[in-house]
Amino acid sequence: MVHKEIVLPATREEVWDALTDPERLEDWFANDVELDLREGGGASFRWSNGEERFATVTEVEPMHRLAFEWEDEGDVEFTLEDEADGTRLTVVETAPAWSIALDRQAMALARG
Repeated sequence: MVHKEIVLPATREEVWDALTDPERLEDWFANDVELDLREGGGASFRWSNGEERFATVTEVEPMHRLAFEWEDEGDVEFTLEDEADGTRLTVVETAPAWSIALDRQAMALARG
């Protein structure tokens, strides 16, 4: 599981828009994005190197929480909270067990 938090110097509305508007997602995440922003809606992300990932939206609480289930297993959840300096974005992503094992093997190899 990957758990990351960052406080962004932006309003919750701006951060929500960057996470949910396909055109904004194309600015920072993938080259081509399709997103049906409702529970059960589909999402597709394509990159210029030919990689594609597909997901199903599992939870939408506007301006607060968005969750996907990746077609190739694993989940990702975005949570937004107001902070004095902007908006706290928390991202929690789970991956299939084989992916975690590969990551650990790669780290062990990198350490020599």
